[in-house]
Amino acid sequence: MLSHVFTQPTVTGLLTMFLPVSVQFVLFLRWLHRRMRTDEIVHDCVRDIALNHLPHIYTSLLAISAKQGITLHELPMIHFVDLNSRRRS
Repeated sequence: MLSHVFTQPTVTGLLTMFLPVSVQFVLFLRWLHRRMRTDEIVHDCVRDIALNHLPHIYTSLLAISAKQGITLHELPMIHFVDLNSRRRS
């Protein structure tokens, strides 16, 4: 008699099974989206620092060293390596 109860899927049985699975899947997708978005924000922040702020820092460093009478070696160039080999907009 008990085996008959477990062989017939009921609405409550299916709901009990699919509701936690669907909630976990939605939470996973939310976590994945936030993780990808955080990586994009960090990438854009580092690129902004390299392109906009480092030239000003180098200019200020040259001015300070000239005022102090210190000779500096050639300043390093900024090189970007695209590991994904795709263009970003």
